[in-house]
Amino acid sequence: MRKLGSAVCVAFALMAPVTALAHHAAAMFETEKTVTVSGIVEEFAYVNPHAWLYVVVTDDNGEETLWGFEAEGPSALMRAGIKNNALQPGELVTVTARPLRDGRPAGAWVSVTKADGTVLAPHPLWVKVSFPRKPN
Repeated sequence: MRKLGSAVCVAFALMAPVTALAHHAAAMFETEKTVTVSGIVEEFAYVNPHAWLYVVVTDDNGEETLWGFEAEGPSALMRAGIKNNALQPGELVTVTARPLRDGRPAGAWVSVTKADGTVLAPHPLWVKVSFPRKPN
């Protein structure tokens, strides 16, 4: 019986990293595509395990769609310099995200550009930055 108990403990210990990896997989997002939308911040939910930014986007016909953008949790956002008061309801923003594969209006937050030009990027390495060339 002791051997069975030990075997079960070992099995769970070996499965734990797989479960954690599955939780943090990005399979639901298009990893090679991005979508960019502009709209008004409805809510910035700075919560664990993942923060969410909700933006109301109005199309050319005046139809409003609520988009949701998933980010890392607050500790990762803080390390990226994004504080809980960084985005306020009513602010105009442009969001670039990796869209959901199933076409729903949501995605993985790549960057948010505020009206004043401030760029908020939870994963700075995902954002392509171009630097001005120095004259020779």
